[in-house]
Amino acid sequence: MVDGSAILAIALIALGLVLTPGPNMIYLASRSISQGRRAGLVSLLGVGAGFLVYLAFATAGLAAVFVTVPAAYTVLKIAGALYLLFLAWQAIRGGNSPFQPKDLAPDSRRKLFGMGVLTCLLNPKIAILYVSLLPQFVDEAHGAVWLQSLVLGLVQIAVAITVNGLVVLTAGGLSRFFSAREGWLRAQRYTMGAVLGFFAVRMLTDRRAAA
Repeated sequence: MVDGSAILAIALIALGLVLTPGPNMIYLASRSISQGRRAGLVSLLGVGAGFLVYLAFATAGLAAVFVTVPAAYTVLKIAGALYLLFLAWQAIRGGNSPFQPKDLAPDSRRKLFGMGVLTCLLNPKIAILYVSLLPQFVDEAHGAVWLQSLVLGLVQIAVAITVNGLVVLTAGGLSRFFSAREGWLRAQRYTMGAVLGFFAVRMLTDRRAAA
């Protein structure tokens, strides 16, 4: 059984990551505004498929690698924490808004799905999440490592798909809303920066060995 605090932590990290503008959100918002909600939803299905690819790797043996090579676990933990700090800094200092997207030429559903998969697989935030962050919340004392990885990964996917789905469905309205209210964007950046920074510090101070 996965510890409840681990589920909550992954949910908060996933929320912080998905609300920090990155390739997935920018692509989905741009596609939805340029080609409509249906195109955005097809693209979202592709992003979801990309998440499942990462989840499959996470449950298929990453933990065994960490146990065999403890130094790899330490390096990835530090890399993950530093990347979270980088994202926190980027969120606080500001950057491009996903709701001020570039225009995109219309694409077929097959290409929309494929681009969604590719955008997700090449997203460094998601790679770090599954390779470095998620293993921090797996504890062999709570049962099978692969099952815990599966549950935590599904929590992340549920949070990401829900938030990105809302972005797709409301991209046009959100674009108009945020373009006129920069204070809301600023508050979102500071809040997400604080959440990401907190978990980065927690990871750097955590002395647990690989599960």
